[in-house]
Amino acid sequence: MTTENPDTPQPARRAFLKSWKIMVPLFVALVILVWLGFYFDVDKRVIVGGAVVYGLASSLFAWIVSALGLVPVVGPLLVKVLAIPLIWLLNAIGYLLSFIAIRRGYSRDVLTYRGLTISLLIGIVIGFILGRML
Repeated sequence: MTTENPDTPQPARRAFLKSWKIMVPLFVALVILVWLGFYFDVDKRVIVGGAVVYGLASSLFAWIVSALGLVPVVGPLLVKVLAIPLIWLLNAIGYLLSFIAIRRGYSRDVLTYRGLTISLLIGIVIGFILGRML
């Protein structure tokens, strides 16, 4: 009869399968809390801030990305794309410029600009995935 030493590290797959019993209810709770926040007309900034704090404190976001990475072929590519700092930087600059333009009354131009930005980002992602697969 063998006993496992608790100090021995477990394989990543086994640790993942162990943690899903905790993370799936946490994810469901987050979705329900966000839905209740919108249903009871709570300020959107409070909902988003609470969801971000909840997700970071529970490592829920990291778990979701690691679960996405387990999907064969496409999963690791999507995780790599999500980690590209250029996309994060372009998105942040886009939101900042959109905020400034809307305050100055250029809301119609902002819609055109955001549409072009989203198409550019989707093109970068598709190009990255096709480049990795070929």
